[in-house]
Amino acid sequence: MLKGIPKILSPELLKVLCEMGHSDRLIIADGNFPAKSIGKDAIVIRMDGHGACEVLEVILQLFPLDTYVEHPVNLMQVMPGDNVETPIWKSYEKIVEGADDRGASAIGQIERFTFYEEARSAYAIIATGESALYANIMLQKGVVVE
Repeated sequence: MLKGIPKILSPELLKVLCEMGHSDRLIIADGNFPAKSIGKDAIVIRMDGHGACEVLEVILQLFPLDTYVEHPVNLMQVMPGDNVETPIWKSYEKIVEGADDRGASAIGQIERFTFYEEARSAYAIIATGESALYANIMLQKGVVVE
């Protein structure tokens, strides 16, 4: 065990976060996301007992967001015609605001099938037990400046 590391972060996930480099992408996937089929070339980490917000919050304590792109955080857009509410997005905004000076402006949206396509080249996918619809979120790693 280590001091100061949130217990939700497993040794496997910590290792993956450390291995990732600038511009690598990480997906925090909801329970409906096809993590294994989309992530055939990625590291897939199961976190079934956890929600996406709690995972996002602890990751952003350690994970710098890319400052060289307009939207280092991207959400999967709701499909036209889908009558779905996305209250989890407001929670994501609050979490990102606490981790990045750009706040909610760091968050963009990607069309659903484009999101899937971009997720195929992600470094890692965290498969959560999140039950909210359209709760998938993509993070692009930045650099640590000290």
